[in-house]
Formats: sequence, C-alpha cells, structure tokens
Amino acid sequence: MLIASSRLDLVPFTLDFMRASLAHDTDQCSWILGATVPPEWPEPDYRYVLDLRIGQLEADPNLQPWLMRAMVDRETRTMVGDIGFHTAPAPEYLQPYSPYAVEFGFSVFPEYRRKGYAREAAKAMMHWATDNHGVTEFIMTIRPDNLPSQALAAQLGFVKIASHIDEIDGEEDILELRLGK
Repeated sequence: MLIASSRLDLVPFTLDFMRASLAHDTDQCSWILGATVPPEWPEPDYRYVLDLRIGQLEADPNLQPWLMRAMVDRETRTMVGDIGFHTAPAPEYLQPYSPYAVEFGFSVFPEYRRKGYAREAAKAMMHWATDNHGVTEFIMTIRPDNLPSQALAAQLGFVKIASHIDEIDGEEDILELRLGK
C-alpha cells in the first residue's frame, strides 16, 4: 500500500502507529514506520484527527489505503509530514459540491517546508487515486489565511467553489480540481 514519488514514500498510518502517536511514543512510532519521527509528533491539534481516523479505520478496515500517510523522505528515512484522504471517494458530505470527489489534506513539519514535499505528495496521492480507482475529482478545504497552502492548491489547478465554517478550523475555502476538464 506504499505510494512512492521521486523523493518520498507515502506510508499508511496503521492503527498501531496512530495509537503510539496518541501515547506520544515516538520511539515506537519510528519503529513501526521504519523512519525517524520527530520528537514533537504529534502536535496537540492532531490528537483529534488521529482519534477520528482510528475510529474510521476500526469501523471499516478497507479505508486503510485512503486515510493518513506519513511523508517519508526516502534518502534520510525521516518523516517530514503527513498527507491523506479524509474518506473513500464520493462521501455524502461532498455531494453538494462534487459528487464523485475525495477530499485530502496535508501537513509538512516546519523545518521541511518550502522544499516541494507537499506538492510532490499531493501529486502522488492524486495519481494513485486516478490510476488505481478512476478518481478525477478532488477537494481541499483551506483557511483563507493559509496563504502557502492556498498558493499550492492554485498551482495544482484547484479553484474555489464555495466556503464553509468548519467546527474545528473555522472559515475554510472549498477548493476543487477536476482532472480532464
């Protein structure tokens, strides 16, 4: 289930990895991942996301390929961030916007930003979804003040189609990319 790009291995977060992350056991996380995990992993605001993804995976193990992955720099075997789809394609909550889409998000640790990791990982994830599952519609939700992520989304071809208020993140733009259009 590994997705590879030119510099990165996108390694699925297993239940064991997410549980070790919640326990803040970075040694165990590094062992499970096969890569160095930074000592500050996970940041406090990621605890909610990890709990959510654990619940999803416990309810439906078939979601494993779609959910969170570590961005691992293949040369240094270091986790530089994470990326993942929020669900399998065509979830009910996206029906008003893009009925066949899948939503994804990413985070790159501060010391690894501005090196092209997010772009590379996003392209690899979208290629995987398209090549293996025929997905051609993608959604990202990004706060309007998150200028680096907004710029990356625009460079990838995403366009704003709506806005909403997320109960955790506040105001977000809903951005869509439809391949082949």
